[in-house]
Amino acid sequence: MSLIEHLNWRYATKKMNGQKVPDEKVNQIIQAAHLAPTSSGLQPFKIIVITNQELKEKIAPIAFGQSQITDCSHLLVFAAWDNYTEENIRNVFRHLNAERGLPDTATADYENRLISMYTAKTPEENFHHAAKQAYIGFGVAIAEAAILHVDTTPMEGFDAAALDELLNLKEQHLRSTTLLPLGYRDETGDWLVNLKKVRTPLSDFVIEFK
Repeated sequence: MSLIEHLNWRYATKKMNGQKVPDEKVNQIIQAAHLAPTSSGLQPFKIIVITNQELKEKIAPIAFGQSQITDCSHLLVFAAWDNYTEENIRNVFRHLNAERGLPDTATADYENRLISMYTAKTPEENFHHAAKQAYIGFGVAIAEAAILHVDTTPMEGFDAAALDELLNLKEQHLRSTTLLPLGYRDETGDWLVNLKKVRTPLSDFVIEFK
């Protein structure tokens, strides 16, 4: 099957049945997000994996009572850096150069340009940029889950500040951006499962300059 066929299979699952997703599939979904492209290769986000049912129960009201939070197998929280700092930018390139067997000086000029660019912006501007990078990984994770026939529900509907406090994200210089419950659809209890997938017609979606 092509990716298009898998994306036609997937939908924003409204009710999950509680069945566990095998760890190897979850790991594959996370690895796909890990390999997603990001601006300057900085990967300014992390994925928090939650399987603890008690913690999911605490998150449910923060996500306005959406049942997928408690009925999913694994809850992925995508959390972006709260700012770009000289330290976290240099740490990325230190690791990159070590993995490639290069001296730290190999990327010094590029690092300095990035640091100069980002430190001139406000932390809020930088967080919004980092959050855009997290969304790229988020989309790749959704696509990989579809290939594996693991259901997902992409979520922005939650109180990010309350979730950040619950998970102590501020201390890690992170802010939550999106939630991605992983699980399997409840075929009998999900009102959306058998409805036709509808998108904007391609003729309205695509603008061409020839």
